[in-house]
Amino acid sequence: MTMRDYYKANRERFLSELFGLLRIPSVSSDPAHKEDMYACARKLTDLLKEAGADRAEVFDTTGHPVVYAEKIIDPSLKTILVYGHYDVQPVDPIELWKSQPFEPEIRDGAIYARGANDDKGQSFMHIKAFEYLVRNGLQRHNIKFILEGEEEIGSPSLASWAEEHKDLLACDIILVSDTTMIGEDVPSINCGMRGLTYMEIEVTGPNKDLHSGHYGGAVVNPLNALCRIVDGLIDADGHITIKGFYDDVVELSKADRELLGRAPFDLDEYKRFLDIPEVDGEKGYTTPERTGIRPCLDVNGIWGGFTGEGAKTVIPTTAHAKISMRLVPNQDWRRIAELFAKHIESHVPKGVRVKVTTHHGGNGFLIPISSPAYQAASKAIQEVYGIEPVPSRGGGSIPILAEMQQILKADPLLIGFGLERDTIHSPNESYLLSQFEKGMESIALFYKYF
Repeated sequence: MTMRDYYKANRERFLSELFGLLRIPSVSSDPAHKEDMYACARKLTDLLKEAGADRAEVFDTTGHPVVYAEKIIDPSLKTILVYGHYDVQPVDPIELWKSQPFEPEIRDGAIYARGANDDKGQSFMHIKAFEYLVRNGLQRHNIKFILEGEEEIGSPSLASWAEEHKDLLACDIILVSDTTMIGEDVPSINCGMRGLTYMEIEVTGPNKDLHSGHYGGAVVNPLNALCRIVDGLIDADGHITIKGFYDDVVELSKADRELLGRAPFDLDEYKRFLDIPEVDGEKGYTTPERTGIRPCLDVNGIWGGFTGEGAKTVIPTTAHAKISMRLVPNQDWRRIAELFAKHIESHVPKGVRVKVTTHHGGNGFLIPISSPAYQAASKAIQEVYGIEPVPSRGGGSIPILAEMQQILKADPLLIGFGLERDTIHSPNESYLLSQFEKGMESIALFYKYF
């Protein structure tokens, strides 16, 4: 029996189990959902035990719990560690959802719910592929699972927990599905991802909000000052102006850029999809290169003063901005945080004070496409999709994977099956049923070829 046949025979059960998982509002950033985090972790241990794990349990951390499971058939065989996360993003703005975010619904061939793709749906594929292997006597590797509850907030507790349990987690490869493909008709495998440094700036001026008529023009407005600081972070060529920022950035060779350029990209369709008149970014690079092989800096939020309806003429006492920097391999996120703080502190206008806070971050990583794991994944995906997958570099970040790579001395392999249309992190997150099925098939075949 193939994985496809097994899915067809168990489709309703699979969807029912997944929907039960999706109904749990495991929002890691909201303390109000602490009990939901434990409920979701317990649900996953039950699913893993039912799938065939000999051991499945919930571990406490200094933050949200970790789920660990394993089925060891022969210590001399290769060991694959499946990584995923069960926490999800907040659902705001709730009014933009066409259906309730924690009441999964199938529409137009896709599952709609928060976590349908990121990452409950994709993690669930691995549990079911594992179940298929066990129940059909096809398991040829030792298989372990680690499913965490803090990925969406930077995995603050996982690295220390993994260090303490590195013997338990020992493996030959870390298998991950938490990324996207280029398209249904252009399958791809992420051979690397960018790192991340996430910062916050607070600018403080007068000791209280001031009347903009009585004081305007006489004191430095913290919002005006913040806007000047932020505007100076990127020059007219899209180049980040922080001194030392590019010191460790490795320029790709022409051959490597041509290899990554094999992925089809329609700039006009890209702009239509986003409803934008033009793209922007670092001069000298294409749009896919800007989001894959080059670092970037973006303001994620900026606020201060009066933002309610109507008018209130004030000079605010404080202004704030949250800024993320996506990094490429070789850039160390902690060093970038230090360089950022020094830059901000050296560009503060007189008349205001500044505080720079580092929230979280992680380094990027690469896996060679010549590796046995990549080749096995490529063969599996080609068999399912009928076309050789394209190597790609992910623009997003899973910061903990670089740390796990260092702790466990094992490379991550990212075979994600999401699509851009799935709008993860936004209202109406979804996951195509066709990708859900093909993902399970591809994962099962990976075990066959690795």
